[in-house]
Amino acid sequence: MKRIYLALGMLTCIMFTMAGKQVYAQSAASFPSRPITIIVPFTPGGPTDMYARMIAAKMQEHWGQPVLVDNRPGGTGILGNNLVIKSPPNGYTLLFTSNSAHLISTLLKNPKPYDSIKDFTPITIAIKYPMYLLINPNIPAKTVPEFIAYAKANGSKLNYSSVGLGSGGHLACELFNIAAGTNITHVPYKGAVPAQASTIAGETQMFCDSVGNSQPMVDAGKLRGLATFSDKRVSTVDNVPTLGEVGLPGLAAYIWLGLLGPPGMPTDITNKLNAEVLRIMALPEIRDRALKGGNEIVANSPEQFSKDMAQEIVFWSRIIKEKNIKED
Repeated sequence: MKRIYLALGMLTCIMFTMAGKQVYAQSAASFPSRPITIIVPFTPGGPTDMYARMIAAKMQEHWGQPVLVDNRPGGTGILGNNLVIKSPPNGYTLLFTSNSAHLISTLLKNPKPYDSIKDFTPITIAIKYPMYLLINPNIPAKTVPEFIAYAKANGSKLNYSSVGLGSGGHLACELFNIAAGTNITHVPYKGAVPAQASTIAGETQMFCDSVGNSQPMVDAGKLRGLATFSDKRVSTVDNVPTLGEVGLPGLAAYIWLGLLGPPGMPTDITNKLNAEVLRIMALPEIRDRALKGGNEIVANSPEQFSKDMAQEIVFWSRIIKEKNIKED
């Protein structure tokens, strides 16, 4: 009798497993069959929100199901991320975020609120853009070497602005400090607008930002763009050298915007979402808009997304440790 009960138990487990696989297969084939919510852990209006809405609109158009963007700012990404972590892993609640909020800010927290890779299902990075080294145009320097010499001659009198502690711009500027041997002091602001305005006004002397956001101010003569933190020149500002070209190699610092889901999402649904974002990013109007903003389309696989994040954690952790950056 014990053998019979054991056999029946094993048969029941197999049947449940097969049924579960069948449900997942069916759900992947018919996905989506109801509205999708994309959580953005920022206020409306920024680049992350803008690209989330572009992608959501194209998904809705293609699939015929509502795709809603839900802005949930708070805790530098923690509020929105926790909502996604706790959601059913069925593909109907997703996260569109940046590495600043999802990955870098987490490295400053102790204990860490979650694992940026294991507690999510990476789907794809949509775009990335390099940081752009900018200075106040009244600074008597027109090249990176001239600016480094000026910064060293003025000791710790110079300041740089950022959109906040642990942001991509903050760490990019610290990366520059390390490589250049300068001691320019960090002054955090609450957002890109006041951070940019402070450098334009001369309250701070340096700012690391995106090409898309700050090049109009360069064109207007209100900022001076010295170099990009990129592997190659950015096509929209091809007259601006990379830091490697001016004697500071290896200083590639990018912000990415990407799509993730709750942990444990079925591979079929993950792959279907990945294929849809890749399709969207290849559309001429989306591609052209991204490139005009100084962005690079990535559209990678879930596996490559995970590998990229793992490498980033090592890279940014080194900067944070070396500069002893801690959350206030």
